[in-house]
Amino acid sequence: MVDKYRDIVETQQHYKTRWRSIWVMYITMFLSSIGFSIVIMSIWPYLQKIDLTADASFLGWVIASYSIGQMVASPLFGLWSNYRPKREPLVVSSAISVAANCLYAYVHVPASHNKFYMLVARALVGFGAGNVAVVRSYIASATSLTERTSAMANTSACQALGFILGPVFQTCFTLMGEKGVTWKIIHLQLNMYTAPVLLGALLGVINIILIFAVFREHQVDDMGRQCKSINFEVEESEDVSQDIQGNIDHVAVVAINFIFFVILFGFAIFETIATPLTMDMYSWPRKEAVFYNGIILGGVGIESIIVFMVVKIISKKTDIKNNSIPRATFSEIFTPLWSTQTMQLPFNHTEEPTGCPVVQSWCLYTPVIYLSQYIASDVLIGLGYPACHVMSYTLYSKILGPKPQGVYMGWLTASGSGARILGPVFVSQIYTYFGPRWAFSLICGIIVLSLLVLEVVYKRLIAFSVRYGRMQE
Repeated sequence: MVDKYRDIVETQQHYKTRWRSIWVMYITMFLSSIGFSIVIMSIWPYLQKIDLTADASFLGWVIASYSIGQMVASPLFGLWSNYRPKREPLVVSSAISVAANCLYAYVHVPASHNKFYMLVARALVGFGAGNVAVVRSYIASATSLTERTSAMANTSACQALGFILGPVFQTCFTLMGEKGVTWKIIHLQLNMYTAPVLLGALLGVINIILIFAVFREHQVDDMGRQCKSINFEVEESEDVSQDIQGNIDHVAVVAINFIFFVILFGFAIFETIATPLTMDMYSWPRKEAVFYNGIILGGVGIESIIVFMVVKIISKKTDIKNNSIPRATFSEIFTPLWSTQTMQLPFNHTEEPTGCPVVQSWCLYTPVIYLSQYIASDVLIGLGYPACHVMSYTLYSKILGPKPQGVYMGWLTASGSGARILGPVFVSQIYTYFGPRWAFSLICGIIVLSLLVLEVVYKRLIAFSVRYGRMQE
């Protein structure tokens, strides 16, 4: 069969199995994304419920623990996939995620230190999500240069779809309430906080079955010619061997890692601060904060998928570098533009206190953000983040070319994970002690620095094959 993207002939069986395997990777990315987002809006109220000693600062560590686990696991899984069948790290990582989700469902059981059990559970979920590096490296190795932008956009779209459905599922489960149903025999509480992670565990089991039943390994070079792989061995021509010769531009590699860090840093801050910010600014109780922010994040996810599809179309007509400026976090610039409306400091007299707590001294003098400002910022994040995300991965894979990408993709994922570690910790500390003005102002400075880095390395962001004159850009 002749692929519509190139003139290289491949058999119908090879074509079908190759794209079936890529679709399994799309599903794996989708489920990995759900594992993060399905509880992101409920972590803070659940943490307050199970452990009264937990504060906003500890929330930052709980959210960051996911990324710590992913940062540690990504290079390890990437290295594993370079030397062994990719099915192995994919199955092991998925099994870890299933076990970690089950652990999260039981963090309320211990008599004390519940917040630390939640910390461990989220770290293990993140460790399992280290398979993102394997997914990206496989898609890069199983697609030609002309197919890659589209495939990477589809991967990112599946990731965004996970971000959409995760909060949507969480929003639906709020109908169960905080009490829910209890099975005393197995000490399980099925409520708005635990039902989402149990669903995530079930989806993880389904993913493992698909990896065993459908996934096969394939590898093609930048021109689309078949290379040796674990499952399909073909004679490797002299031309293919020559294409692997050459050195990777490590300056470009480091620059993309830094830019990707900034992109994820801004988005991680948005995810972390959404629930506590709206609870402080608008006096939303825990249940309402989870419900409304779930709707907002779901809307941002839908917007992101539309942007991914637009990027696929634009990338076929223009140089992808021309749109690669990391503008995702510019949306946060609009958030510090405070109104002059007075923030509600007093707590109400219901069972659950609401409003901005006086222990945060900045509540006494910081004006409230209009709800329209907050929503406008969310819309801008939904425009910038997905475009920068997919273009970073696509440029990175093209810069690496035919070289084994497992470890390199692991480092890029680790860069994003590092941002998800520092972002929540940074914003939870600065937000708690100094308020949102300081938090968002410092982010603006980081964005400016990333733009300067992009300007310096712009001309080096070219595909491996183009750099060595084997293909025209």
